[in-house]
Amino acid sequence: MEALSSQHQGEYRCKGNKLRGAQSTDWSNTVTLTVLSRLKLVLSVSPSWLIPGASVTLICHTEPPSAGWSFYWFKAVPNSQDSYTYEPLPGTSSGTANNSFTVHGQTHTAGYACSAGRGDPLIYTQHSRPTFVWSSGVHPSASLTVNPDRVQHFTSESLSLTCEGNSSQWRLIQFLTDDSLLSFLPPATINGSTYIKNEAPRKAVYWCESGTEFSNAVNISTHSDGVILVSPVYPVPVGESVTLLCVMKTGNIPSDVFFYKNNKVIENERRGEMKISAVSESDEGFYKCQYNGRESAQSWMAVKAVSREKSFPMWIIGLICGIVLLIFLMLLLSCSKRTKDSCFNRLV
Repeated sequence: MEALSSQHQGEYRCKGNKLRGAQSTDWSNTVTLTVLSRLKLVLSVSPSWLIPGASVTLICHTEPPSAGWSFYWFKAVPNSQDSYTYEPLPGTSSGTANNSFTVHGQTHTAGYACSAGRGDPLIYTQHSRPTFVWSSGVHPSASLTVNPDRVQHFTSESLSLTCEGNSSQWRLIQFLTDDSLLSFLPPATINGSTYIKNEAPRKAVYWCESGTEFSNAVNISTHSDGVILVSPVYPVPVGESVTLLCVMKTGNIPSDVFFYKNNKVIENERRGEMKISAVSESDEGFYKCQYNGRESAQSWMAVKAVSREKSFPMWIIGLICGIVLLIFLMLLLSCSKRTKDSCFNRLV
């Protein structure tokens, strides 16, 4: 029997004839044969770039659309074979009737997958391809650094990506955002670098993996000509300064440039650089530059809020400590005029 294909679709019936005879049976009932292509699962995540601690929604689609499935949810764990193993997410081992699932409190870059099952006995599909939610926040035990530290690069330049952390061996991942293509780049050893020669314009997300650890993710784009915007790869802490530049392929920095934020000119005055002396959360957004009719691609500049403990002014802490010390000295002075027991009770 040959393998079924879409060419076999249609209506079928049969009848029988006696051997060496003219007699035949009536036609049987008609059966319609429908051949479905192999079911494919596609997992999408929202948002794709994570605000640490936010919720991530996973949605599992069947292609072609098909009803009656239960859905199962997994965390993608890197293995040593340039692939992933899949661990069930807590509370999902019995499946869900809904094709969406929410992960709460995600803080770092992570990969997810789904599968589906139906019937009695239960038949499962294969896992979907892993889908990732990225975080620009640096993991305590895994980090990716970029040199030169900017989002946009020319194809004539080399790019150094360094994986650092607690592992002895990392693998570097490249995800081409325009083609949804995932690539495993040559391994990078601890505190070592992988150099990438940019050969074609592209937009990609990079991150490092080892065991259960995922590093921060970075957005990188490469361009063959025109001008590029020099903007930081990593989120800029509130209160720090940042300078944006417009750079030509020759390396020259023109002096008459327009800078844009969210497609609006920031200032009418043309200048060679744009400096923000003290970054605030309102400065977060998409930036680009324009010089002599050439416009750069736009890049997202993220702003990192500083924790309350770090942002508490040191002069206030010093003032409080001084007041406490002054009160203590006054109590000691008061005690010198009283009995020992009275002094002790006063201090208590």
